[in-house]
Amino acid sequence: MNIKFPKSCLMAAMLGATALAPLPALAAKTELSLGAGAEDIGRLDPHYAASTIDRTLVAWIFGGLVRFAPGTTDPAQIEPDLAESWDVSDDGLVWTFKLREGVQWQHGYGEVTAEDVVFSLEKSADPERSAYASEYSAFEKVEAVDPYTVRITLSQVIPNVLGPLANYAGGFIISKKAYEERGDAFSRQPVGFGPFQLDTVESGVAAHFTAHQDYFRGEPELSKVTYRFLNSASARDLAFLAGEVDAITGLADQKWLERTLAIDGVTVDVFDPAELTILHINSQQPPFDDLRVRQALAYAVDASRIAQYRGPEFTRVAKSVVPSNNLGYTEDNGYMAFDAEKAQELLAEAGYPDGLTVKMISSQLPSYESSNQILQAQLEEVGITLELEPVEHATWHQMIRQDLSPLVSYGAARFPVADVYLTQFFHSDSIVGTDTAVTNFSHCDVADEQIEAARVETDPQKQIALWEEAQKLIIEAVCGVPTTETAGVWARHGNLDWGFDFKGSMSLGPLLTEKTRFTD
Repeated sequence: MNIKFPKSCLMAAMLGATALAPLPALAAKTELSLGAGAEDIGRLDPHYAASTIDRTLVAWIFGGLVRFAPGTTDPAQIEPDLAESWDVSDDGLVWTFKLREGVQWQHGYGEVTAEDVVFSLEKSADPERSAYASEYSAFEKVEAVDPYTVRITLSQVIPNVLGPLANYAGGFIISKKAYEERGDAFSRQPVGFGPFQLDTVESGVAAHFTAHQDYFRGEPELSKVTYRFLNSASARDLAFLAGEVDAITGLADQKWLERTLAIDGVTVDVFDPAELTILHINSQQPPFDDLRVRQALAYAVDASRIAQYRGPEFTRVAKSVVPSNNLGYTEDNGYMAFDAEKAQELLAEAGYPDGLTVKMISSQLPSYESSNQILQAQLEEVGITLELEPVEHATWHQMIRQDLSPLVSYGAARFPVADVYLTQFFHSDSIVGTDTAVTNFSHCDVADEQIEAARVETDPQKQIALWEEAQKLIIEAVCGVPTTETAGVWARHGNLDWGFDFKGSMSLGPLLTEKTRFTD
């Protein structure tokens, strides 16, 4: 017979047997293992990092002139990072940043100076070296006044200057020397000044990090971090249950939540920004060059069913082409609510009374996979056969940027001002396959005038009105069909303390800082 004692009884027995013997001190755990929903990293050059996996990792490695306070996505809480202070001219066009002295690069690359900042921001603004160049179109000049002073001159006032300079997307500062020495290898051998440095990558297995001992905010409490690639949700759950990993990428799924919360001592973090998922429609490719077909697709999508399946704790119905937390968001935009009969009528008018078949390259990332399968079933009900062609997530990112799929279901969160999302996804300069490509998969160009005018509008109310007009035009043209807004989800064992109240993360995953630790 196998008898198990309660832990309290077992401990009492142990203490009774060794009452006079001193108990050895238990060393605090310092090695963290995370299970990620990915098969490998993509590009860790932060100015190209686009996938959730890559963006999570670059936020540990790199920093910006300023940063979002850990655990938040609130622009009002942006605080100093590499820059210890800054001044702005009365006309808002000249910004001067004073850098901290003595900040060290990882891997022995020396001190961070103004030269690195100038190099990084010029790279961020260069469409041949950055995916975020459009965010820096108003940056007329970036100068190193001295080794610890950077002056930025704008050609025009922009909605939020600190946004493009924060620890997010193009705002990350990289080592000029390391980038020039490592060349193309920099994407898998990055060098930043953040709290953790990447040491090795085992392709398809894990990325291995160690603490940046010279981190300017103090040596991290964690000594090592292993980021395991566990693309299978069931494999992640099993590893988590067995204690092989301390935290995992969660699923925006009600059943997953119930199973995970049933594990003793587990905490589930649900955090902003919610990723807005839009079904982008390439209006240049048949049959979607016909507005009626695009409208039919919009009416055929019942986003409430996707949201209900994924769970109200994480997901809500999206009703515009910018996220609801963005300055400038509006629901007064002509949003086309689900109407199966209307969808079928429009298909018949467009010459498809018996329906049609379309293909879509889809990501194998579990959150994408489940939503796309629901979408597939919905479209089938109105006569649209959606043939999914699943590929690994990093490969999917590459293929959709080559304009290889007429439909792209893409979830993303950006700096919470409407200009950023509208520019990257719906301005003609961002059309995929062009020299200035970002993520305009629909080839949309109907709101260029409003997007550009809003950037230079100094009256806040007029600026918001322009963003609202842009949304109406994009919805009317059916450049994309908004489906859901889904918050980020991670699960962790109770002894892991992120070091802050985890309510938000612009990197779309847990931010590791010098304060992240185990409590026992």
